[in-house]
Amino acid sequence: MNAEQISYYANLAAFGVVLMMWGMFAVTIVRRKKLQSAPDTKRESRSWIGLVLQIAGIAIAWIPRTPYASPLISNQFEISIGLPIVSIILAIISAWLAVLAIKELGKQWSIAARLIEGHKLVTTGVYSIVRHPIYTAMLGMLLATGLAVSHWLALASGLIVFMIGTRIRTNFEESLLSDAFGQEFTDWKAKVPGLIPFT
Repeated sequence: MNAEQISYYANLAAFGVVLMMWGMFAVTIVRRKKLQSAPDTKRESRSWIGLVLQIAGIAIAWIPRTPYASPLISNQFEISIGLPIVSIILAIISAWLAVLAIKELGKQWSIAARLIEGHKLVTTGVYSIVRHPIYTAMLGMLLATGLAVSHWLALASGLIVFMIGTRIRTNFEESLLSDAFGQEFTDWKAKVPGLIPFT
C-alpha cells in the first residue's frame, strides 16, 4: 500500500469509530430518557436556544471534505495518519465521558436546564474534573468528527456555533445552580474548570 491508500484507510477507520461513538452517545441519552425522572421545581426554557446552536454546530462539522476520506491536511503523511488516530482516541474518551456524566447525574439528568425536587449539586466523579462534562464530551465528539471527515472550514464554523450555544447553555444552567446552592456552587466553580479539564 502506498501513503495515499494508508491515509485513506486510516481516515475511513476513524470515521467508523466516530460513528460508533456517536451511536453510544445517542443510546445512552435514549436509555436515560426512558428512566423515570423527578418533577421540576424550576426550569429555564431559554436554554433550548443554546442546545439548538450546539446541535447546529455539530451538524456543520459533519459537512465532509472531498474526496471522501481524504486527509484533513494533504501531502503530510505523518499528519494524515496522526489525525485519524487522535480522532479515534478523542471519540472514545468523549463518549465514555458522556456515559459517566449522565450516570453520575442519575434522575437529575435532563436535556432542559432545570432543577428537580431534592436537587443536589453533583461534584463527584467526572464533575470533580469539569463542571460540564457532557458538553466537554460533545465538544470532543465534534472535534473527533471534524478530524475524521470535515472540511477544515466546516470544522471551524461548527466549533464557533457550538461554543456560542454552549456558552448560552452554561450561563443558564449555572445561574440556576448559583441561585439554588449559593456558596457551595461558588466554591465548586472556583475549583473546577467549566469545559476543558485540568485548565
